[in-house]
Amino acid sequence: MSIIDIKHVNVDFPEKENKVVHAVHDVSLQVEKGDIYGIVGFSGAGKSTLVRTVNLLQKPTEGEITVNGNTFIKAGKQVISNKKLQVERRKIGMIFQDFNLLNEVTVVENVAFALKHAGLNDEELEKRSLELLDLVDLKDKANAYPVELSGGQQQRVAIARALANKPNILISDEATSALDPQNTQQILDLLKKLNTKLNLTVILITHEMDAVKKICDKVAVMENGQIIENGELRQVFLHPKKALTKRFVGGSLETINTLNSLHLDTLNKNEAIYQLVYSIANVTKSIIIDLYKKIGVEVSMLYGNVELLNDEPIGTLVVMVKGDQEKRTKTVRFLKQEEVTVTRLDEKGNPYD
Repeated sequence: MSIIDIKHVNVDFPEKENKVVHAVHDVSLQVEKGDIYGIVGFSGAGKSTLVRTVNLLQKPTEGEITVNGNTFIKAGKQVISNKKLQVERRKIGMIFQDFNLLNEVTVVENVAFALKHAGLNDEELEKRSLELLDLVDLKDKANAYPVELSGGQQQRVAIARALANKPNILISDEATSALDPQNTQQILDLLKKLNTKLNLTVILITHEMDAVKKICDKVAVMENGQIIENGELRQVFLHPKKALTKRFVGGSLETINTLNSLHLDTLNKNEAIYQLVYSIANVTKSIIIDLYKKIGVEVSMLYGNVELLNDEPIGTLVVMVKGDQEKRTKTVRFLKQEEVTVTRLDEKGNPYD
């Protein structure tokens, strides 16, 4: 059974002149216990609004929401009492881009603040707070003040605080967006460790596909308030269907810069540029050599990269294929038979436009 079950949820915001903004439109999503579920999309896609409905920080206009077996919303109406909702919210931790720490108190006191309703005495409170700091590798900073910590360390304190009431769900809302690459990687590694060690279900809201690639096992892509594609990370990454998904899949800065430098308007009719995405495990020979030998097309590699998709090596190539229409058609057919995802980049509708 799903730990989070969202069915046909809408979130509408009224505006002036009887206009309505449909921030979330007819979204259904199921998150299983132990998932690290990425929700990716550009700013304004509706991903944060959607996830805030999980604990009713944002009440939906329509739909049904069930969390940990308890129905919160049915037919757009709250069916859980406010008292019960308070209890259930403690099972859902949240961290944000802004760390929201209290600067005038120490790190350990920041964590203890989240335990003020836990009914612990002073000794128990300190012990629990230190255990949480140890969990995020910051016990040695217990008596420091937030201003003395790096951004990554401050986010670790925020994570320790979010775990204070032993939640089984942790929502990360753009929590790495303000961090540099090194601190981002450390926070992602920590989230993955907590997922394994505590059997914690993690929802990662981000506009950065690189973060999703590193730790998620499932992903949903949002655009204009709707989920346009979702499923197992590997399936979505290697076989994207929508233009936006293709942009997130291959849209590393290096790929985009390469494409923008190619002067595509200068290609002749027998030249085409493709992006190839494939599992290293599935492709044991050189793709470019195989294409030349079997089809007779000339292939020039413009950009190449190998990255880990949740620990699985995945290759991305941007290539120029020279050959007539028939040979290019055979090229695409051959690549798809080899389980390579092929995206034409030099036509109208280029996913990097």
